[in-house]
Amino acid sequence: MTLAEIETIYIAQLPPMYEKEEAKSLAALAIGDVCKISRSYLMLHKAKEITLKEETALIRILDELRMGRPLQYVLGEADFYGLRFSVNKDVLIPRPETEELVYWIISSIKEDGRNLTEDLRIVDIGTGSGCIPVALKKNLPEAEVCALDISFSAIETAIQNAVNNDTEVHFFQADILDPHLSLLPLTFEVIVSNPPYIRESEKAEMHKNVLDNEPYSALFVSDNDPLIFYKSIGNFARKHLSTGGALFLEINGELGAETADLLNGMGFETELRKDAQGKDRMIKAQLKLPA
Repeated sequence: MTLAEIETIYIAQLPPMYEKEEAKSLAALAIGDVCKISRSYLMLHKAKEITLKEETALIRILDELRMGRPLQYVLGEADFYGLRFSVNKDVLIPRPETEELVYWIISSIKEDGRNLTEDLRIVDIGTGSGCIPVALKKNLPEAEVCALDISFSAIETAIQNAVNNDTEVHFFQADILDPHLSLLPLTFEVIVSNPPYIRESEKAEMHKNVLDNEPYSALFVSDNDPLIFYKSIGNFARKHLSTGGALFLEINGELGAETADLLNGMGFETELRKDAQGKDRMIKAQLKLPA
């Protein structure tokens, strides 16, 4: 069987929820992982024969994709900000919009002209796979980076990802919704979070493979209180954000104005930013200085 033939099989047999270009992309990712080739090599050498072992592995992956499992969970890995992360049922698959949030943080720090040899302390709330703090540490090596999550299983995965990417990140188990949570006397120049923000009423708009495979508690909030995590993170930031520090948040694209209003009412000045798809997706918030 050739590379072209296995690609054609993938495109023909993947579920209808994957449009042709997405199916083609999944095929390229699976072939690249199994055959250890780049996408450009695949494009230029489609007549190349694959081995029986490679064919068997690719058909097994296709079978799992047809059952609705996301490719990243099938492979056990996902790319994020130029790094490779282990992923499993206990953590969300890293998203491109979260990469945009990380880029904003790094750009803001460098634009501020901060001397990176000085104290720079960062904390990520609800870290999941650890993709945010690991990417930040990799690009801001002088920073002291830590992260928390309520899930011990997620923390285990995040620790492994930090080790695999040769970064030192301090992880600990904690619940941001705990009103007694405090890390005093620690303060942070950057607090970041991508908390659960999808309302339960929005489930109908989501792919079944996400609903059936990714951790529910990391995705959804009640329609009755969709900003519950932002309230708790805002209160945490009021206690732990250093003077001139910034809070960076990924948000529900339908609740941008509401999230900004909430933080403004808590004493922050906010900047709302759209993602590459044109949706309100990120907020930078800084505490208002006394007059």
